[in-house]
Amino acid sequence: MTTEHRAAADTIRDAEEVRDALASALERAGLGLPSLRLDPNTYADANPRPLIELGRCSPPLARELAAVIEKGIERGAAQ
Repeated sequence: MTTEHRAAADTIRDAEEVRDALASALERAGLGLPSLRLDPNTYADANPRPLIELGRCSPPLARELAAVIEKGIERGAAQ
């Protein structure tokens, strides 16, 4: 494996770890994005720049997600 391939693999592995951390945090908040994944088109290049695709969700789930985010913002403002 070349240095470039190793760097690309590390970049993708990092993106996968971040995706997993986000999925775990959402799960702890009682939320789950069913389409949460890496966008394969963004890491197909020799120098990948992976993007995490949050995917689609139902309006009720989007409402819950917004409420959790707002709660975090309020908590941060109160500190």
